[in-house]
Amino acid sequence: MLKNEMRPWPPEKIGELVERLTEDIHGHDPETEAAWQMEIGRRLEEIQKGKVQGISGEEVSASVRKIVGR
Repeated sequence: MLKNEMRPWPPEKIGELVERLTEDIHGHDPETEAAWQMEIGRRLEEIQKGKVQGISGEEVSASVRKIVGR
């Protein structure tokens, strides 16, 4: 499964893949893209400086399953 293959990837590579996939679906707006790049950079910096802690994919999936009742 692709999710398992991507697990060891660095966050910026996963972001690139998501960006490319969603660009094909939603089109490309340079202003929106620039805003997202700034937001991604801000969030990544917060994680790298230890200001916030990431949540594992497993933990997020468990929370979603609990919310939707699966």
